[in-house]
Amino acid sequence: MDLLSKSDEEIFTIGKPFWENLVRASNMKDYGGFTKDFSTQMLFGANEVELGKQWANNKIITNLNETYEPFGTLRRGDHITVLIKQTNKEIPGEFLGRLVLGVEDGEIKIFGATIY
Repeated sequence: MDLLSKSDEEIFTIGKPFWENLVRASNMKDYGGFTKDFSTQMLFGANEVELGKQWANNKIITNLNETYEPFGTLRRGDHITVLIKQTNKEIPGEFLGRLVLGVEDGEIKIFGATIY
């Protein structure tokens, strides 16, 4: 699949279930659900103990609203970054979500995911 040739709207459609799963699994502190679409490279850095510490100490990533707004993409190398406006149930304001998608073994995988 050639992700880089797709329009922003097509990328938003592709990224939607990935982001929604990350939000849901992060709110539930569900390691298996959170990492299920990670690339091999991402899995190396997604230690269950470290993620557990982040979930225990960070209200931003465990109280995310299910609504969000993708607003742009960045294309670099073999990956596309989806930029997402994300809000939180407890903390006012907007946060920047970043979802990096790429292809591994013929499947779309997550190569990066953060919220600032």
